[in-house]
Amino acid sequence: MPRDKSIKKVLVIGSGPIVIGQAAEFDYAGTQACRVLRDEGVNVVLVNSNPATIMTDKSMADEIYLEPLTVTTLKRIIEKEKPDSLLAGLGGQTGLTLATELARNGFLEKHGVRLIGTNIEAIAKAEDRQLFKDTMNEIGEPTVASDTAETVTEALAVAHKIGYPVIIRPAFTLGGAGGGVANNDEEMTGASQTGLDASPIHQILVEKYIYGWKEIEFETMRDAAGNVIAVCSMENLDPVGIHTGDSIVTAPALTLSDKEYQMLRSASLNIISALNIVGGCNCQFALSPDSFNYSVIEVNPRVSRSSALASKATGYPIAKITAKIALGYTLDEIKNDITGKTCAGSEPALDYVVVKFPKWPFDKFAGASRKLGTQMKATGEVMAIGTSFEEALMKAVRGAEINLDTLNAAPISAMPLDERLKINDDRRIFTVFEALKGGMPPEKIHEITKIDNWFLHKLKNLADYEKDIENGCTDEQYKKGKKLGYTDTAIKRLSGTEKLPELKATYKMVDTCGAEFDAETPYFYSSFDSECESRAFRRSGKPTVLVLGSGPIRIGQGIEFDYSSVHCVHTLKQMGYDVVIINNNPETVSTDYDTADRLYFEPLTPEDVMHVIDAEKPIGAVVAFGGQTAIKLTKHLDSHGITILGTSAEGIDIAEDREKFDGLLEKLGISRPSGFGASTLDEALGAAEKLGYPVLLRPSYVIGGQNMKIVHNEKEARVYMERILASGIDNPVLIDKYMEGTELEVDVISDGTDILIPGIMEHIERAGVHSGDSIAVYPPYNLNDMMTNRLAECSAKLALSLGTEGLVNIQYLICQNKLYVIEVNPRASRTVPYISKVSGVPMVDLASRVMLGEKLKDLGYGTGLYKTPPYCAVKVPVFSFEKLTDVNSYLGPEMKSTGEVLGIGKNLTEALFKGLTSAGMIVPTAKTGEKGVLLSVDTHDLPEIVSLAKKLDDLNFKIYATPETAAEISTLGIDVETVRSSTENDRIFRLIENGRINYIVYTGALLDSTVDDYIALHRRALRHAVPCFTSLDTANALADIIAGHYTQLNTELVDINRMRDSYRELPFQKLQAAGDDYIFVENYDGAITCPESLSVSLCDRHRGIGAYGLVLIEKSETADAKMRIFNRDGTFGATGGNAVRCLGKYLYDSGTVKKDAMTVETPAGIVELKLYTSSGEVSFVTANMGAADFSPAAVPVKTEKTRVVDMPYEIAGKTYDITCLSVGNPHCVVFVDRVDRVDIENIGPLFENAPIFPERTNTEFVRAVNKNMLKMRVWERGNGETYACGTGACAAAAAAVEIGLCRRNEPITVKVRGGDLTVTVTDNGILLTGDTVRTFGGTVRF
Repeated sequence: MPRDKSIKKVLVIGSGPIVIGQAAEFDYAGTQACRVLRDEGVNVVLVNSNPATIMTDKSMADEIYLEPLTVTTLKRIIEKEKPDSLLAGLGGQTGLTLATELARNGFLEKHGVRLIGTNIEAIAKAEDRQLFKDTMNEIGEPTVASDTAETVTEALAVAHKIGYPVIIRPAFTLGGAGGGVANNDEEMTGASQTGLDASPIHQILVEKYIYGWKEIEFETMRDAAGNVIAVCSMENLDPVGIHTGDSIVTAPALTLSDKEYQMLRSASLNIISALNIVGGCNCQFALSPDSFNYSVIEVNPRVSRSSALASKATGYPIAKITAKIALGYTLDEIKNDITGKTCAGSEPALDYVVVKFPKWPFDKFAGASRKLGTQMKATGEVMAIGTSFEEALMKAVRGAEINLDTLNAAPISAMPLDERLKINDDRRIFTVFEALKGGMPPEKIHEITKIDNWFLHKLKNLADYEKDIENGCTDEQYKKGKKLGYTDTAIKRLSGTEKLPELKATYKMVDTCGAEFDAETPYFYSSFDSECESRAFRRSGKPTVLVLGSGPIRIGQGIEFDYSSVHCVHTLKQMGYDVVIINNNPETVSTDYDTADRLYFEPLTPEDVMHVIDAEKPIGAVVAFGGQTAIKLTKHLDSHGITILGTSAEGIDIAEDREKFDGLLEKLGISRPSGFGASTLDEALGAAEKLGYPVLLRPSYVIGGQNMKIVHNEKEARVYMERILASGIDNPVLIDKYMEGTELEVDVISDGTDILIPGIMEHIERAGVHSGDSIAVYPPYNLNDMMTNRLAECSAKLALSLGTEGLVNIQYLICQNKLYVIEVNPRASRTVPYISKVSGVPMVDLASRVMLGEKLKDLGYGTGLYKTPPYCAVKVPVFSFEKLTDVNSYLGPEMKSTGEVLGIGKNLTEALFKGLTSAGMIVPTAKTGEKGVLLSVDTHDLPEIVSLAKKLDDLNFKIYATPETAAEISTLGIDVETVRSSTENDRIFRLIENGRINYIVYTGALLDSTVDDYIALHRRALRHAVPCFTSLDTANALADIIAGHYTQLNTELVDINRMRDSYRELPFQKLQAAGDDYIFVENYDGAITCPESLSVSLCDRHRGIGAYGLVLIEKSETADAKMRIFNRDGTFGATGGNAVRCLGKYLYDSGTVKKDAMTVETPAGIVELKLYTSSGEVSFVTANMGAADFSPAAVPVKTEKTRVVDMPYEIAGKTYDITCLSVGNPHCVVFVDRVDRVDIENIGPLFENAPIFPERTNTEFVRAVNKNMLKMRVWERGNGETYACGTGACAAAAAAVEIGLCRRNEPITVKVRGGDLTVTVTDNGILLTGDTVRTFGGTVRF
C-alpha cells in the first residue's frame, strides 16, 4: 500500500540515557528512524534526554527536545508541537512505556495523536504478562507454567501452585530489571517484592524455571498488510536462566535441526500475526534439548538489543524498515539497501557465523558478585563474524577488551574446577575451556552446565588445537590456527615458535543474501581464505582515511565516542575522502552499513587493524575519536609507519607519560598537583609518604578512572597498589597529592597555530569525584574573568606545545585561588557531544578538518574562547546500580556511571532541576508535604553538614541522622531524630520502607569497615527509589533546586534547533490592585514561547522583579487585547480579576487602547472593562467577570452532587463547610468565624491539593461581617497566600449570595490583606471594582 499521506508530523520518543539493559542500540535505531521520516518529508519532533547520541544531533529532526522523558513533559511538548502521530517502538522500553501511559489515559486521543506502527492493544498483549499468556493460549502457542501476581502474597501462592524453582519476570521493564530466580519461600518473598517494585504497573509473572532448556530468539518483521518474515534466528550459548544480554549469542541458531528451526520460525510468525505487530518484533523461546517441546518466554513488540544484533548480523536494517512500515509501506514496496535489487520481504541468508560477546562492568566493582541470572548486568557487547563458530568466538573474545586473546583465563577463585563449572558467571566460558583442556569430557561438562554439546565440541576443537601446538607450530598448523581465529601473537605464545609464515587476512562481505546478489553498500569481515572480496571491491579513486572506533560500550567509554567517530566519518566524506572505519560494536551508528564508505567488523587490536591497513592502504589513521581503545593503538601504528592524523604519536605519549608531561608543564610555567610515577609497591609507598596523605593512585593509559583511588594512609595505599599491580599494567602508576577544590574541564580544538575553546565546564562536585560521575555545568557558574583568562592561556600553551591538531581535553583544579592542571587527554572526550549541542560549535567537524590541514580562522567559528550562549546546560550522570545491587556505589575517582542526561535552562537552578529529573530523580517542591532525609557523614565532613542541614530544615525536611552527625546538627538548634546505623538495628530500613525517608546523604564509605553498611543501605534505598548522595556538593545542589520552585510544568521547553544565541532586553511594567501585583510584558511577536519558566524567575521576590504572576499581552482577533496569566510557580491561570483590571490601566495609559470601555480576551472568555480616570490616567477599573458557575465539572470537583454548596468536607481531621464554584478560575469558599485565626500556611496547601480537586483549587476563608461586607484571606494555587485575589473576591461574594449571607445586586465590600475590593453579584455577571496602580517599569535580560 502507498505511504500514508495523513502522517505529516511525528513525535519520536527516544530511550534516554545509557543504562544496563538499554544502551546504544536505541541511538542506532532512532537515528535510522529519524532519517527515514525526514527523507519522506515528515516533520520530526524528537524527545530524548541523552546528549551523547547521534540521534539528538540537530540534523536528525526538525524539533529536538533534550528534556526529561516523563509523561508530564511529553504532554507539554505534544500540546506545544501538535504532532499528528507518535512513533514509540524505537525508544526501547522507555518509549513504549511512556506511549502506553499517554494512550491509556486518553491524552493522545484527546489531542488527535495516533500511535503509528504497533498499536496500543498489541503492546498491551505483549507487555502485560496476563494478557500475553491469554493470547498465547488462544492461538495454541505453549507457555511455561506460570501466573501473574500483583502482591507478594499472590506471588507466593503461584509459586506453591507451580512448584519451585521459579523465575520472576516483571511487566513493562527492560534488561530483566527486577527479575530473578527463587528456590524457596524466603527467596521468593524478597525477589517478588523487588520485581513488583520494578514494574511500572506493579505486576510480575511467576514462571516455572525450566533450567537446561535452550534459549532461542527470532527477530521478525510484519507490515500492516499482514506480510511477515523471520529476519534472523539467534541462539544463546547459555541455557534458559541467563538473561540474553548476558549470554554469548550466535546468529544464526547453530544447534537446531531443520524441523526445530521451522517449528520455531512458524511459531514466531504466528505470534506476531496474532498480536497484530506492525514493525520489528523479538520472540524468545525455550526449547527442550530432549524433545520437540518448546515454550514462548516473551515477546518484545519493539526494536530491541537483539534487533541491533540481528540487523548487523544480517545487514537487514530492522529499525529503518520498521519506520517505513509505520508510514504505511508494505515489505514488498521497500528496497533492500545492501543489494539494491531485492525487497525487504526477502528473508536474509547467512553464509557465515556471528558471535555476540557481552562486556561486563565487574572490573569497576571489585568484590561485587559476578553471578549472572535473569537480570542483565552487561553494559555493552561486541560482535564478531567468522566462517566458523570457533573463529567468530575467538575474534569476539579479543575484541571485548578483557586483556585476553584466547580462552585461557586464570581462575579468579580457588574453588575446585567442578564447583566453578556450576556457577553461572562471566567467567564460565573460560572455566569450560579450562575443563576441556584439562581432559574433562564434553558430556560431563554438559551435565553440569547444560550448555549444548555442539558448542562444547566446538570449544574442544580449540582446546585440542592448543594441545597440538604446545611443542611447536608447523605451517599447516599455523594455517589451521588462523582459520580457527588465533592471532600470530597468540600462536607464538602457545607454541613457543618465534617465526611464523606470513599469512594475510582476506575479507568477505556481508550481503544479506548468501552472495546470491552483488552488494552495493557492503561491510566486511576477515577470514584466511584465498579470495578477498574487499580488495576486489570497486574503489572511487579518492584517498582513503582510516577511522578507528571505540569498541564495546563500557563504564568510562560510552556512546559519546561513537558520536565523535561518526561525525569524523561524515566530515571526511564531505572533504572528498574515502573513509574506512573499524569497529566491533553492533549497537552503534558507526557500524551501520551506510555510515562509512567501507566498514570492517573487526576487533580493535594491533594485528587485526594492521590486516585492514594492508588491504586498504590508507593515507593515515584517525585515533582521536575512538577513546582509549584507539589511543592505545597509536604506538603500534606509528612504529609500523602509519601516519597518525591529528596529534602525533609523540604528542600523545608526552600527555600520557608522567615524566615527560611534568617536564613540559615546568617549561610552560603551569602548576599541577605534586606527584611521582612508580612501578613497584615500595616506590609507591615512598612517594605517598613524601607527598603526604591523602594521595591519588592511578595507572597511566586508562579511561574512566579505572583502578583510580584516593587513599588516606599507608594501609589503604598498600591494598590498592597491590590491586593495581595485579592487573598486569605495562606503564607506571601515577601518585598525586590529592587536593580538594573546584574542578573545571575544557575541550580545545587546535590547528597547531590557533586554538578554539567552545566552552568551559565546571563540576558541581569538588575534585575527587571522577569527571564522568560529576555534574558538569556550562558555562561555569563560579569562575571570575581573571581565572577564565588564565585557564584559556594555559589551554592554548598546552595544546600548541603538544602539537595538537584536532581535539584535546584538559582538566583543571582551582585550589586556594590557584589553577592546577590535573590531566590532559589527547583525544575527544565524553563531553564533546554535550558541548557541541549547547554551544553550537561542531567540534568534531572542526577537529577533523584541522587534522587534514585546514585552519581554524577559515572555518567560521573564530579562535580563542567562544561566546557564551544565554542558557545554562547541566550534564548529569546516570548510574545502573539497580542492576548491580551489591556494588559499592560510593562516588570517587573511579568512574561508575553508565550514561548521562542533559538539562538546559535559563539559569543553573532550572537546568539542574531538569537534569536531575531526566536522571530519574523525583525532585519535590518546598511546598510538598512531609519530606524526610537521612544524614550520615564522615568525621571530616561534619563542619559542612550543618549548613546543608539548615537548608533542608528551612525546606521543611524532617531530618534523621546517625549519632555523630546528629550531635553536630543539634548545635545549630535544628530538630533532628537520631537513628542508629543499619548494623545496629533496622530502624533506618523501616523508615525507608514506610516512605519517611526521601533522600539519603552518606559520606562514610571511604573506610573499608563501613563499605558493607553503605552497600546494604543503598540496596534497600534502591528498592524504594530513594536517591543516595555520597557528595555534599550534590546534596547542596539538590537543596537549592528544591528552593527554586521549579516543577516539570514550569520549566522552559528548549528546542535545540531554535536556541537563542543572545540575551534579549525585555521591557516590563509592574502594576498592582489591592496589593495583588503582576508583571506585564508585551508578547505581540510571540517571542516568549515558555512563559511558565519566565514567570518563576521574574516573580521571585528575592532574585527577580517580584510579583504574584506574569501577564503576557498579545494580539486578539476578538477583543481589544488578549491576556495570558501565569502564577509565580509557573502554573497557568485562566483569568485574573485584578490582573485584567490592571491590564485595562496598562492599555489605556500606554496609549495602546485609548477608550474607557474595552474588552480583553482570556482563556476563560471575554472580559468587559469600564475605566475611570483621574488626571488623564486610569485610577479605578470595573471588570465584568461573568456569571459564577456552581457545576462540579466547571471547578472541577469530584462529587456525585449537582452542586457543592455548604457541603461538609473533612481536611486534616476537621470538617469544613465548603462551597465550590468557578469564576474563570476554580474556587473553594469556606465561611469561618475568624479569618485571622486560620492557620493558612498549613491548611491552605491541604485544600489546594485535596483529592476532591483533581486540578487543584484556590481557597478563600471568609467571614460574613454583614450583608454588604466580607472579610477574606485567600490561598491561591501556585502562589500561596496573597494580598488579594480578584476572582476569589468574586467567588466569595457569589457564594455568600447563594447561601444568603449577602444580597444580590448590591455592592459588597470584600476586605483583603491588601485593601478593599467591591463586588456586585448581578444577573448579568459579577462586577469587580477597585483601584489600579502602576508600581514601576524597566527592562530585564531574558
